[in-house]
Amino acid sequence: MRYVVGYSADARGHDAVNLAVSLALGRGASLDLVLVVPEVQQFGAAHAPKAGFEHVLNDQAQEWLDQALALVPPGVPAKAHVRSGDSDAHALIEAAEEFGADMLIIGATSSGIFKRFSIGSVASALLHASTVPVALAPHGYHRQEALTRISCGLGNRAGAEKLLDFALGMAANREVPLRVVSLLALDGGDEAAAAGAADAAREYAAKHLAAALPGGEQEVREEAKAEVVVAQGRSIEEAVDRLDWEDGEVLLIGSSRLAQGRSIFLGSTANRILRALPVPMIVVPSDYELKQPNHSASNDVTREAEK
Repeated sequence: MRYVVGYSADARGHDAVNLAVSLALGRGASLDLVLVVPEVQQFGAAHAPKAGFEHVLNDQAQEWLDQALALVPPGVPAKAHVRSGDSDAHALIEAAEEFGADMLIIGATSSGIFKRFSIGSVASALLHASTVPVALAPHGYHRQEALTRISCGLGNRAGAEKLLDFALGMAANREVPLRVVSLLALDGGDEAAAAGAADAAREYAAKHLAAALPGGEQEVREEAKAEVVVAQGRSIEEAVDRLDWEDGEVLLIGSSRLAQGRSIFLGSTANRILRALPVPMIVVPSDYELKQPNHSASNDVTREAEK
């Protein structure tokens, strides 16, 4: 397993590294910390000479990369790379393709509800173009221990079964429990209607979980590591807030039906979940399949440093 981490020399970059370490520890994955710097040729004659500027830029990039690698514990293999370009998201996607990465990991900005999540320009671009899962670390994510639980947000749209298969595999590989979550926004209405909607959502999720497990319903009953939870509120955000969340948990959601091919598109419901979510979110592209690693040589701009 190989994860590409979008690093920046700030709190957001630190959050991304911490989440990457947590994800890597459960799978023996290696990390590629990627720092994107501006294209040198964009500077004109009125600025400092290109050679001089490039030297300063490279020195600063190396210093930031040393700081990034220092955040990774010795037991996690990590390399650092510099990429140049006028789009951070495009450079990160290219790096993920070059390395045959299984996931892209970035940090969120800090202006969301309770300063948990807010989608910045880089995250937004990745969530509309990435062909591999994108993991978003909430603001202030300091945890570097392995995950303790996987939650999977299960909707009733096409592709839900594939997301559940992905979640089951992720939980099994890490030997952690899986929680299948259905979120209901019930604005008023009578209690009987609310109870009926919750029962229907629970039955739907349990049915798909049973179908995904080899032993069917019997295995669901016997397997304590898989459960179905329905949360409801006056809004999606309130439903998210009413769930209990472990510090070592992540939430998997599927890409919107508007996504093209195997790319990601973050729909309106996912955006609302994200605004209230206190744990990392991983967005999985439609029809995503695990890629085989690409062992081609690196063509980093300045250097590659390995712990």
